[in-house]
Amino acid sequence: MSNDPTPIRAQNLLGVPPTLLPEDHPDMAVRRAIDEGADPEDLAREHPDSSLVWALLAQDALSDGEDVAAYAYARTGYHRGLDALRRAGWRGQGPIPASHAPNRGFLRALVMLGETSRRIGDEAEADRITEFLRDADPTLLD
Repeated sequence: MSNDPTPIRAQNLLGVPPTLLPEDHPDMAVRRAIDEGADPEDLAREHPDSSLVWALLAQDALSDGEDVAAYAYARTGYHRGLDALRRAGWRGQGPIPASHAPNRGFLRALVMLGETSRRIGDEAEADRITEFLRDADPTLLD
């Protein structure tokens, strides 16, 4: 019996090592620029491979009541993130911990994709995203 106090739903039961995006991932530059007041649209032109910038654009579109545009932004961030994860060795399963800062842009885009999918009535996709989040980092669903 393990002495690990981590709840079973938060443990990596597959034994697959976590995927960590590189420290120089474009999301890190975007985060710094946003903190300095940069405009997300300008940043999308400078860093189109950043999941974070697309997640931020999705949030802005949702705030403006533009659910379909928000969905498109979130979907773009999700796909950019999948590309980066695959380059980092991810094979479609295993943890993508939010505790690792470069992973957070992808996870934020994933959360936005789930929310926007639900808002446009795509419940099956929203449910799939919830499962993806649960597999990636169950602490995001607490």
